Amino acid sequence: MNYRPKMLRIQLTPRMVTVHLAILVLVLAGCGDDSAPTAVAPTPCEIVSNGTPAPKTSAKPSPAASPTTTQNLSTNPEVATGYRTDMTPVRTSTYGVVTANPLATQAACEVLGEGGTAADALVVAQTVLGLVEPQSSGIGGGGFLVYYDAASKSVQAYDGREVAPAAATENYLRWIDDVDRTAPKPDARASGRSIGVPGAVRMLGDVHAEHGKTPWRDLFAPAVDLADGGFDVSPRLASAIADSAAKLKIDPEAAAYFLGPDGSPKVAGTRLTNPAYSKTLGAIASEGPQGFYTGAVAEAVVAEAADTSGGRTPSLMTVADLERYTAKKREPLCVPYRNHEVCGMPPPSSGGIAVAAVLGMIERFDMSEHRPTDMDLNGGKPTVMGVHLISEAERLAYADRDRYVADTEFVPLPGGTPDTLLNPAYLAQRSAGIDERRSMGTAKPGEFGPPKAPTPAVPEHGTSHISIVDGQGNAASFTTTVESAFGSFHMVDGFILNNQLTDFSAEPVGPDGAPVANRIEPGKRPRSTMAPTLVFDRTEQGRGPLYAALGSPGGSVIIQFVVKTLVGMLDWGMDPQQAVSMVDFGAANSPKTNVGGEHPNVDVTDNGDHDALVRGLRALGHQVDLADQSSGLSAIVRSDPGWTGGADPRREGLVMGDAT
Repeated sequence: MNYRPKMLRIQLTPRMVTVHLAILVLVLAGCGDDSAPTAVAPTPCEIVSNGTPAPKTSAKPSPAASPTTTQNLSTNPEVATGYRTDMTPVRTSTYGVVTANPLATQAACEVLGEGGTAADALVVAQTVLGLVEPQSSGIGGGGFLVYYDAASKSVQAYDGREVAPAAATENYLRWIDDVDRTAPKPDARASGRSIGVPGAVRMLGDVHAEHGKTPWRDLFAPAVDLADGGFDVSPRLASAIADSAAKLKIDPEAAAYFLGPDGSPKVAGTRLTNPAYSKTLGAIASEGPQGFYTGAVAEAVVAEAADTSGGRTPSLMTVADLERYTAKKREPLCVPYRNHEVCGMPPPSSGGIAVAAVLGMIERFDMSEHRPTDMDLNGGKPTVMGVHLISEAERLAYADRDRYVADTEFVPLPGGTPDTLLNPAYLAQRSAGIDERRSMGTAKPGEFGPPKAPTPAVPEHGTSHISIVDGQGNAASFTTTVESAFGSFHMVDGFILNNQLTDFSAEPVGPDGAPVANRIEPGKRPRSTMAPTLVFDRTEQGRGPLYAALGSPGGSVIIQFVVKTLVGMLDWGMDPQQAVSMVDFGAANSPKTNVGGEHPNVDVTDNGDHDALVRGLRALGHQVDLADQSSGLSAIVRSDPGWTGGADPRREGLVMGDAT
């Protein structure tokens, strides 16, 4: 394909590529009180550093390095890269965008500045993220989107989740075939068996067709130019390459792109160009989504998935699987919480249901009484009871999520609707089991008819998140992923292929012989924890104005990240940057309670023995896990007038928009 955009939308310089690493401390006098200073970019869409980078140190425990933590690697799916202290919220006038990389944020912001919609900005942000943050997301993966159309005042949910190939059997991830009952090589993830039919491009095409304003082909200009002109490897990408170098080496294209001639990982500051990605984007820009799902690109995807180099077990995906892929438009899951309405993603994501269930269970408590103390730019110090109540509710929500939630086109929810698990009377009953004096440790799921086999825990991994509000009042919350860092390690035509099928349970039946809800089946979508979220004011007449767009990557911990941010803003009066920056905490359905050890307000010395929060939680029976968390939260909140945004200090992202 010879397509090249006619107009260069972004003039990039080496300084702009790396400026997000510079130190800019925006701390004002009196920052220890509740009034955080607000940064206003002097020029729309300008890359301006925010906060003081504090790289991860060996004193901070992590799953890979600390013998004192039992944290599973699935809860910290990507390499922790430290924490930017004292970030300030960014105030904009009519539009704003947050992504996990400054270049993607800037490209999306430029489109918004030219009058583009949130749907337009999504396409730009995703294509640039797939280039500069390939370990987390890209066109070889999928995602979930909750979109607000201001003209119709409607909320829509788009499901761009990957699907299992038609040839996938329930044992697809367990063994090579019914004759050779050995595990896929080198393992399920790095084999072709983990690769699901990608959904991101089809979903973005559908959203743009309904809500876009800028011509489709023009939206690929920033990523094409950056792929051709080059960009510098960021420290986060360099860390991810180093961490995955051995697996990337198996795939010839991945090895040539991410590693040096001697097999060493490329380091921060290395200049990368990706002409293969530019060519692929040219095909999609010229032909629409069909340029990905048919023709040369589709054939290349199938060939790469079936590649057996390095002894890899091949995928059984076909070109027909790609041709018939469809994104789904689903009914969003909206629930009341205090004086707001919270809208999230329905199944096959479990994130929306679990977040809604937690909010429903904690609503009977006056959470404002448990506001963090010593409030500062970093979100203060969470209180013992605040963390305890939320973590206990999360245990109960995860128990139901683990047992019942899967692709509802294959496995119906109890009662055939989310309303059963979210019924106020049921949640009140569940909430009554929360003891303010003691942690329950592990919760039992609710009982709905004959018992089903519990869903075995499967590793879930990292993603990226995009939050957008455009000048017309539309909003988008999009969580996008290739599953684990660098997905399946298969690279084709300049992009990474996902390993999303490992989100299925490899075991098709439980110990009691009953089928597992999240087992793999042909054409099925694996369960996810992604929780893109929109929040609205609630009035006597019903849904009021848009209040916020937010979400996070983080695999199975996404629920915890989103809940703490919602409570921070809605109950504790934090601005979005404080809520995002606040200590990551929460629990899945196990005795372990996460308290992010990367945070400057957590004392991890001597395994947390000197930290008041850690000591208090242990006194209530919590097994506190101090592993560094790897959230990538973003939030944009209405500030009347304008908008205020926050980006997660644990990643490289920034907030941009038009100046007030």
